[in-house]
Amino acid sequence: MQVYADNAATTKLSKTALDAMMPYLTDIYGNASSLYKIGQEAHHGVQHARETVAKVLNADPSEVFFTSGGSEADNWAIKGVAEMMAKKGKKHIITSAFEHHAVLHTVQKLEKYGFEVTYLPVYENGIVHVEDVKNAIRDDTALVTIMYANNEIGTIQPIAEIGAVCREKGVLFHTDAVQAAGHVPIDVRAQNIDMLSMSAHKFHGPKGIGALYCRKGIRLPNLIEGGAQESGRRAGTESVYAMVGMAAALKEASDHMAENAAHMTKLRDRLIDGLLKIDSSRLNGDREHRLPGNVNVSFEGVEGESLLLYLDMKGVSASSGSACTSGSLDPSHVLLAIGLPHEVAHGSLRLSLCESNTEEEIDYIISCVPEIIDRLRSMSPLWERIQKERGNA
Repeated sequence: MQVYADNAATTKLSKTALDAMMPYLTDIYGNASSLYKIGQEAHHGVQHARETVAKVLNADPSEVFFTSGGSEADNWAIKGVAEMMAKKGKKHIITSAFEHHAVLHTVQKLEKYGFEVTYLPVYENGIVHVEDVKNAIRDDTALVTIMYANNEIGTIQPIAEIGAVCREKGVLFHTDAVQAAGHVPIDVRAQNIDMLSMSAHKFHGPKGIGALYCRKGIRLPNLIEGGAQESGRRAGTESVYAMVGMAAALKEASDHMAENAAHMTKLRDRLIDGLLKIDSSRLNGDREHRLPGNVNVSFEGVEGESLLLYLDMKGVSASSGSACTSGSLDPSHVLLAIGLPHEVAHGSLRLSLCESNTEEEIDYIISCVPEIIDRLRSMSPLWERIQKERGNA
């Protein structure tokens, strides 16, 4: 059996998105900035895509800027605000210890330019405390950037409450919603979100396209100088088919969000219950405040990369954490942030589901993992030591 369970890394392009894209890859190929008919048809495609994304977010179309993906949107929001606010003497940024590296590496770079960054703890359950945000805000705070849902352990943050604190304090609030968009309801108005990043390939749209929501009145510096595209703030000929595909995928995900979430939550809980029957296993992150399709479990005495290779031989595609750091030998910074020891963090397994996964696939995973864990532990000096320490050897 072949089971794809790494949807947090990327998702399969939906037929709805592909069908929406095809005319712009074949017949409507004009430059969207051109005045003739085929160009104007492309322009209408861009505008409709922008309106669709805006409607899902409860934003105005003029507040949606297409980007190449979530990382670009994160960089634009954070660096842009930093440039704006530094002129006002505000060079303090608040974030969390387990953000995606698109955020962490960006704020770390800003530290080299004189910015001070407060990294809030996320505690054992992987949740940022609103009170910590409130207490960290200072007179010179330029930005608070807290992810909507964690890409590794799936914990959903109290975004509306954090946004309310930032709004009350007069501090801009950005959220990396790459894992959340298309999977949980988002309302930028109700949740007091000033800026939000998203990426199409996380909800069955094409790769290479994302968006930044930026509330009216926030004039970020231009990202790319050149033409008048994206209101003159991100120059370059539009990838019309990608924008259209993103919008179609997001609308489809939004229209079916409740039923998809119910299905994935049922599968998620079945998978968690099955994996936690394995000796010396633990669920990482809060069980309740969690993305519908996210399962992250650690197994003592096991090396995560070996577990993934054995699962792949069984036909199961999974990960041990973020796809963006899959080449690193270091344990996950997310798991270290919630207090896991290095040796336990190394033995983590992330399984991320989508609406097309089935109970049969879940039961297959549950049947495969214990056998692999037993095999790996039988060869592990670490597991032998753990057993001796517990008096089991």
